[in-house]
Amino acid sequence: MTEVLIRRLADDVPIPSYAHPADAGADLVSTVDVTLQPGERLLVPTGIAIALAEGFAAFIHPRSGLALRHGLSVVNTPGTIDAGYRGEIKVLLVNHDLHEPVHIARGDRIAQLVVQRVEHARFVEVDALPDSVRGSGGYGSSGGHASIGASTEGRQ
Repeated sequence: MTEVLIRRLADDVPIPSYAHPADAGADLVSTVDVTLQPGERLLVPTGIAIALAEGFAAFIHPRSGLALRHGLSVVNTPGTIDAGYRGEIKVLLVNHDLHEPVHIARGDRIAQLVVQRVEHARFVEVDALPDSVRGSGGYGSSGGHASIGASTEGRQ
């Protein structure tokens, strides 16, 4: 288990916590009351700032229940929090519902924070890449819905 230093910026909202012992994501809450109209996006503060150790990053994911019931998601999923960032964590929410607004109250759980170890890569430029089974096959190259059946060759 890794330790994450946290600074609470809003005294009356809880710090991130896991709903169940084996959960990957800790819940983040809103510090404001907001309403997102259909199609609207908004940057929502969580009232916390964190310090991650080098070699770690935190990722903001949507909450599946809010996505299912209200069409609420995170625009830049997952949002990335680098180890060097010390500002307030904010969540860029979007209401994907076509007809209904989504109401969020101060203290409502709005997203999940997943802390992961990350590797730093050294990028090496080469003239050609080694062959692989997949090759350069991109979007849809591994198949898809049987009912679609149209080739995606040449399209991306």
